[in-house]
Amino acid sequence: MATEEQVGYAEALAELEGILTELESDEVDVDTLAQHVQRASLLIELCRERIGNARLRIEEVVAQLDAD
Repeated sequence: MATEEQVGYAEALAELEGILTELESDEVDVDTLAQHVQRASLLIELCRERIGNARLRIEEVVAQLDAD
């Protein structure tokens, strides 16, 4: 697994989908369940941060457009 700094939004989302698919299966390994949940939590946090940063950049661009 890549570190959070190396993971892009699309990659994080794909990894989350993979974790969800595995957790929804009947063959969930209880020993790795906590690891998957912890990784999913980190990925969700990363995605929220990336979305927040993108929103701020968009707001800056729109504000510049309005000022022009």
